[in-house]
Amino acid sequence: MDPFPASFYARSALEVAPELLGHCVVHDPPDVPRRVGRIVETEAYTEDDPAFHGWNARDPETGELQRTSRTADLFGPPGRSYVYLIYGMYWLLNVVTEPDGIGGGVLIRAVEPLEGLAAMRPNRPAAKRDVDLTNGPGKLTQAFGIDDETYHNVPLTEPPLYLARDSEAPTLSIVRSPRIGITKGAERPWRFSVAGHPYVSVKP
Repeated sequence: MDPFPASFYARSALEVAPELLGHCVVHDPPDVPRRVGRIVETEAYTEDDPAFHGWNARDPETGELQRTSRTADLFGPPGRSYVYLIYGMYWLLNVVTEPDGIGGGVLIRAVEPLEGLAAMRPNRPAAKRDVDLTNGPGKLTQAFGIDDETYHNVPLTEPPLYLARDSEAPTLSIVRSPRIGITKGAERPWRFSVAGHPYVSVKP
């Protein structure tokens, strides 16, 4: 599987998010079994979006980016990771989109495990079924061993953690629906998922 190049992400998050469906998250660190999952659910976030982490990253008077905040990484080079914590316990994996200097990102919400299930299960002891290993954004980062200390603001275009084009990806029926788990901008239909797929976190 070949990693997507940075140029793939240098576009609107609304273009990138659905195009990632059917392709793969690959985590292949040294001395650890490789883990691969097919992306079945994503969400898009843009600079003018009240749910975007970098919503207040620009100076309201000058419009200049205030780079003292961690959220400024969402305005950085496309194809890099943005990993953040929710509920004080779950890491979420995003890929930065848009040209450098413009804010945007895509949240990887759910994947279907393709490889490395034996390595995922110890990381998700609460999962009683394989479908519960990675059917949510916090679950998949646990299963894949992704945290911000190692994987925040690193390129997702090369090992050990990258998003890869799968030349054998099946033809998919894509559903577009409102985003979930947020309070601002929730009405925007910027959540993309594979129709009827069992690993989608919440059926649209």
